[in-house]
Amino acid sequence: MSEAGIAKKVLPEKGEPGEGNGVAPEYERLMRRATLAAVAVAVILIGLKGVVFWATGSIAMLGTLTDSLLDGAASLLNLFAVRASLAPADREHRFGHGKAEALAGLGQSIFIFGSAGYIVYEAVTRLLNPQPVGYTGAGIAVVVVAIGLTLALVSYQRHVVRQTRSVAIEADSIHYRGDLLMNLSVIAALVLSGFFGFHWADPLFGILIAALIAWSAAKIVMNAFDQLMDREFSEEGRERIKEIARRHPEVTNLHELKTRTSGIYSFIQFHLELDGNITLQEAHRISDEVEREVLEAFPGSEVIIHQDPAGNEKLTKFQRS
Repeated sequence: MSEAGIAKKVLPEKGEPGEGNGVAPEYERLMRRATLAAVAVAVILIGLKGVVFWATGSIAMLGTLTDSLLDGAASLLNLFAVRASLAPADREHRFGHGKAEALAGLGQSIFIFGSAGYIVYEAVTRLLNPQPVGYTGAGIAVVVVAIGLTLALVSYQRHVVRQTRSVAIEADSIHYRGDLLMNLSVIAALVLSGFFGFHWADPLFGILIAALIAWSAAKIVMNAFDQLMDREFSEEGRERIKEIARRHPEVTNLHELKTRTSGIYSFIQFHLELDGNITLQEAHRISDEVEREVLEAFPGSEVIIHQDPAGNEKLTKFQRS
């Protein structure tokens, strides 16, 4: 978007409907359906695993039940976070509400780390006082059902992420992808403990599951932190933007490239160096052409381009980055 376009944009007051966030309606529908699907799957899995844990007393089953409880809470948070992040920009939030996703991720991680610690505590207690696991067949049957439901959900989430690039849904998907490995671990623990008498296998697999939960939480924290601190695009992404701008025949160079991500939205701004003798109208046309190409490579982004005369030697080293 050229600077002239920015000047004409009128933002709504807080609570008023706005112009939207540049996200196609079908993308919004996909994101909302993905959050609802995640909540529904989590509720089903919590009910099934809760019954089996009550019957078996398996620490590994407790681990995967706890993870499903966390997944349900995380998915519920994501449901509200996605709805908030899709709200149009207003006068108090001129860059939209995309960081609601990152804030929700940080809130999720606190509970996840605490629950991982609780699972480790229970597992160590069971290692010191081994107990047999009962109703092994029922436990395996429930885990198989959980794997099928989780596979279907993860497949749908990956489809939505490919379409929308939603960080919140990608974070939610991390939980459920981890669940697939966790559920396989639970089957191994139930078989080793229930059929072969290796009672130590159940708490050991419980500790493994706790470690996987904690690792998933750590990745969510890092992702949320990057968004809240306005981390730049990867070098590959930045170089792609530079290549797009420089290949325009009337562009001399660019400088002061700045990028960041907020939820599913991206913000790109830079200065184009143009022939100082062209008219303002020509400079505007060139900027619009570069903007269109950048948007084709980074759809749904907000692009701000400032035009500078080529040969300006007053730029700082940082501005030339």
